Amino acid sequence: MVSDQPSSAMSAQRSVSRDPTMAMVAMEAHVHEHTAVLLAETLVLLKVSAGGRYVDATVGGGGHAEAILSASAREGQLLGLDRDPTTLDAARARLSTFGERVCLVHASFATLARLARTHGFDPCDGILFDLGLSSLQLADAERGFSVHADAPLDLRFDPSSGPTAAELIATLPEDELARMIWRYGEEPRARAIARALVRARARRPLRAAREVAQVVAEASGYHGGRTHPATRTFQALRIAVNDELAAIEAALPQAVDILAPGGRLVVIAFHSLEDRLVKRFLHAQAHPCICPPRLPACVCGRQPRLRVLTPKAVRPLAEELARNPRSRSARLAARRGRAGPAAAPADLRAPAGAGGARIRPPGEPRGRCRLRRAGAPGHPPAAAGDHRAASLPACRDARARPRGT
Repeated sequence: MVSDQPSSAMSAQRSVSRDPTMAMVAMEAHVHEHTAVLLAETLVLLKVSAGGRYVDATVGGGGHAEAILSASAREGQLLGLDRDPTTLDAARARLSTFGERVCLVHASFATLARLARTHGFDPCDGILFDLGLSSLQLADAERGFSVHADAPLDLRFDPSSGPTAAELIATLPEDELARMIWRYGEEPRARAIARALVRARARRPLRAAREVAQVVAEASGYHGGRTHPATRTFQALRIAVNDELAAIEAALPQAVDILAPGGRLVVIAFHSLEDRLVKRFLHAQAHPCICPPRLPACVCGRQPRLRVLTPKAVRPLAEELARNPRSRSARLAARRGRAGPAAAPADLRAPAGAGGARIRPPGEPRGRCRLRRAGAPGHPPAAAGDHRAASLPACRDARARPRGT
């Protein structure tokens, strides 16, 4: 429901509706077969402006890239990366009208910093990661990404590198296969599924996606439900084949390194493994203090490199879910480079009378600060006569940084 959305999501949508240019860009992007997820929110949170320099680390079909280039006209530039040569060709055709303003590279975002320096995007004003599977890849019946595809079970983003998913199933021992399905697919029936796959491969080679999905469905014991019983297993195989989590872990620190002061980092994740990894990294960058919790003030000297723009994950609104059901799992998180302006962006503050909590501007203290009595930096002493200050224990969060900084 719309009322369940964080205030930042609703404010982003309101900002887009008030800006005719961004509203037009958002509508045009939905005309294409490839529908960009959380497009309006991404444009607002990236704060796309004319002449900006942006990196789309997962350009896919080019939906987000097209919107960014349109909103940053006429001098804006974009570097687009993708491991999949097929989707990169689709993006190249879609973005051909932008000429030299766009640079598309067939590469993994695991080497983001090197690629940005090579192509002149260090520093840049905004970076977007749209993680997970592209709708173009799901629609390609020859790649085996769909559990219903009667095609070889490949699942590689880059068909020229690494073993296929079918080769993993054919070669991994049962214990390793079960561990992989449990770790990357969070599948409770991982052992039973691995056992069934090993028995099935002993009778005949498992090569087709639909054939593997049938074996998994029978072993899982699931009946009905919104998703196919083999969805989690296919997710695990895809993550393992492409080493997706390791690439994310390598890319995120590089993104912070090449981000200009005040630049924006936006990450869209689709499953819990990606989401947890992203959340932990972004939290550590915004709250890096390692001091013991009982210290009255930070003494480690570690400074945050990012500021929070979305305290809660931004999720698709009801209209987008009706238009694009595949967006139901999308979760967006956004951060800003530390050296940006002191006040929170106006487009992220909930206006008076709007639902949801207002995002506190960086530097605005919390109520009932528990470190006032210690006179910690950023915590003004208690007012005269405030008897509560002397009795409050030291705040467990010794950094005492306001949320949103």
